[in-house]
Amino acid sequence: MQRRHDLDWLRVIAFGLLVIYHVGMYYVSWDWHVKSPHAGEGPEPFMLLTSPWRMSLLFLISGVATAYLLRKLPNGFLHQRSRQLLLPLLFGMLIIVPPQAYLQVVEQLPGGYGETYLAFYAKYLSAYRGFCGEDGDCLLLPTWNHLWFLPYLWSYTVLAWALWRLLPTTALERLRHWASICLRGGCALLVPVVVLALARLLLVERFEQTHALIDDWYSHAEYATVFFIGFLAAFDTRFWKSLQRLRWVALGLAAASYALMIHAWYFAGYSDAQPLPGALRYSLRLVWALDQWCAIAALLGFAYRWRHADSAALRYLTAAVFPLYILHQTVIVVLAHSLKPAAIPPAAEALLLIVSTFALCLAAHELIRRSPLLRPWFGLKRAPRPEVDIEASTALRSEG
Repeated sequence: MQRRHDLDWLRVIAFGLLVIYHVGMYYVSWDWHVKSPHAGEGPEPFMLLTSPWRMSLLFLISGVATAYLLRKLPNGFLHQRSRQLLLPLLFGMLIIVPPQAYLQVVEQLPGGYGETYLAFYAKYLSAYRGFCGEDGDCLLLPTWNHLWFLPYLWSYTVLAWALWRLLPTTALERLRHWASICLRGGCALLVPVVVLALARLLLVERFEQTHALIDDWYSHAEYATVFFIGFLAAFDTRFWKSLQRLRWVALGLAAASYALMIHAWYFAGYSDAQPLPGALRYSLRLVWALDQWCAIAALLGFAYRWRHADSAALRYLTAAVFPLYILHQTVIVVLAHSLKPAAIPPAAEALLLIVSTFALCLAAHELIRRSPLLRPWFGLKRAPRPEVDIEASTALRSEG
């Protein structure tokens, strides 16, 4: 079971894109915790370049990692994954996320908010429900905000563990065999697109994405689908080679899908006053699913040749991405709010936010990885104990 370094690289890239995406959320017209005075629709086509597939790619990679870990650590698997996912979630909700909610209240509460952070934090811990906007929607506290990925991933991990634990070995192997048949050759593109398209057609209008876990059925349909594709196809060489052969086809389909989406949503003249016709709206849901899976398939196909490409830089970044993920959105929100009085031009400000976020998060990682106390709260394994050369230590004692 040699480690899949191609997936490590894609994981690093996906989390890097997440930082850039969340900086972008400060400048678009979509709701977010803090907003730039220059926010508008201009950056939104660039945001849509990764929106359909970025998080799905991370869930697929996590499904593959789950399959590998279950083979490597069958007995302590659930304990280890729970510690790696739930401890950072708890720490994040108590320490990392509250500044985001505080600055959201400061910037968006009608009439303003003048209390101190400590006063707000007391209300945060008491599950206060009085921070409401003009539309009547109230901020739910405490919250996990961008850390929603952790409870979702933990839930799918438990399901995968239950399949492995409760099903006979032959039954699980049959599932993997059926998945192999369904994901072979051209079906490696077709079948996931069909499943994701059905999920979007049937659920996206009925279940708004909330990231609240218990009522987020469309999100579960798409993210659990790709997670279990990764889990069941992790060891299927034919699946990965099919994606490698079809990488250019997948890339072309993803590019065409993206072009259709931005044309319909931003350049065809439709708006709230003149909404998309029903047939076009449903067609775009199919196009979204096509872009979602084909972009993932193209990335996996192109990266597959690097599956053995290990390096010191990759090992460092692989360890750094989880602390960066936990910290990055709070860093962005605090920096963006603090930079407003400087009135920096938006392009320069966005570049400053991106560079500063990466720099501060990587600096924090340097502190975290050196602290046995902090490591588990940021999803890092315990630091290995230094090996002692018994013969050398015995010789030194005898000489002393």
